[in-house]
Amino acid sequence: MKRSRLTRLAALLALFASPALAQSTSVRVLAFSDYHSHALPFRSEGRPGQGGIARAIALLREARRDPHTLIVSGGDMLNKNVPAWSDEFRCVEWPWLDGLLDAMALGNHDLDYGVAAFDGCRGTIRFPILSGNLLLASGAPYLHAGGKPYVVKQVGDVRVGLFALAGPDVQRLIKPADLPPGARWTDALESARSIVKALHEQEHVQAVIFIGHQQRQDDEALARAVPGIDLILGTHSHHKSGLETIAGTSTRTIAPYQYLAYVSDVRLTFTGGRLTRVKGELLPVDSSQPEDAVLAARVAQLDRELRARRPERFVRAGRTQLELSDAGLATGESLIGNWATEVLRQAAGTQVFFSTASSFRGSLPPGDVLAEDFYAAIPYPNTLVVGRLSGAQLAAWLALSLARRGSDGFSQQSGLRYAIRAARVENVQVLELADPGQAQRFVPLDPAGSYLVGTTDFQAFFVEGYKQLFEQAGDVRKTNLDVHTLLLASLEAGATGATARLDGRVRVEP
Repeated sequence: MKRSRLTRLAALLALFASPALAQSTSVRVLAFSDYHSHALPFRSEGRPGQGGIARAIALLREARRDPHTLIVSGGDMLNKNVPAWSDEFRCVEWPWLDGLLDAMALGNHDLDYGVAAFDGCRGTIRFPILSGNLLLASGAPYLHAGGKPYVVKQVGDVRVGLFALAGPDVQRLIKPADLPPGARWTDALESARSIVKALHEQEHVQAVIFIGHQQRQDDEALARAVPGIDLILGTHSHHKSGLETIAGTSTRTIAPYQYLAYVSDVRLTFTGGRLTRVKGELLPVDSSQPEDAVLAARVAQLDRELRARRPERFVRAGRTQLELSDAGLATGESLIGNWATEVLRQAAGTQVFFSTASSFRGSLPPGDVLAEDFYAAIPYPNTLVVGRLSGAQLAAWLALSLARRGSDGFSQQSGLRYAIRAARVENVQVLELADPGQAQRFVPLDPAGSYLVGTTDFQAFFVEGYKQLFEQAGDVRKTNLDVHTLLLASLEAGATGATARLDGRVRVEP
């Protein structure tokens, strides 16, 4: 009888200890990234009125009413020169996020104005900024929370660890002169291993979240090299993707595009102190979201001041016949990419022209285009570079571009026609150089052939992967042809304005 009672008691205890009856906790994580000082709503993906800091803060403030919510920024809150807002007002909106953000990652553009300006901005806020692999000359982390290169948040009965790093690309983009004297970068993967180990073994967290700041391919490499990261919040590559699992890992990732057009919304469910479910989606920040009235009035006031201080940025720069949309920039062809690469290919006198999707950051509106519209869509100064590549090298360039599809490392182009099928580039055709006035003719790419190719100095000499391919080019010629000058001239030419069409140069086939 005694053994029977003990057996029944053990069975009852086992029942109550089962996952089905264990305590469940839900943690909501909201994240945005690559704001780049876009305080005002803007045109994006063929739609006007996207984003806006007053809308985003209203959304985040409403979410913050639930104490089981974490909110983070992936960095790049600033952007020198574009928009003009950043030059005039620096980080005026950072304090508006106090009480909302749990942490922010350091982005490369946050140091656009140098370390003194960045430290001044840090002095206006209370939330921590993190970058776990940036060390001072003493060996201590430059950015930390209570001396630690990570943040641990207690959410109900769950502990969540947040950390950030600067990926290899970010380290190259930040000028050494803009860092604290004697500061140095450590290897991102080694730093991640150390931080993730500390979060699990010393802090005893139930989930680890990486909040940025590095390219998409580096996020994927991080997940494969460092077990124990549950969620990677996409940043820096300006890519847009819903929640997915990184191949070969159990790590989830999600990315909210740019400029507060979207906010990543992820819900983590913990059962018995163990992460058992992850769900997520992108929340659009558009006219369906109400604005914070006080902040909207403040933004409008600052916008009036900006226009008075910088009138040259609000004059007509040219005209378009239709909206040159950024839709499709990172995945195939886009109107703005087709227009720009065609103008630049003709100026370079080449058969093919490439420009990374990162060269374009928005749409050009239909009709009159203001200077501020132009620089917001095409912010970065570049010059043209010309060289000769073999057909095999051109095919390798397209394969690399395909590998970066979905991020701003994808190549927009003119002079090629190809299909994407089963994650491969097929049926590549290249433009034959013809006399002016003759119809364009495309012929199959010959692997042994020689082709005149143009690109930007950024893609040719700086972007990893592409620069190694361009090192193989022959007859390389750096020109003085300036991208902004050429494209502005195209906008100004003709009464009807610039135009483009989607012509099937990139076909995505089943």
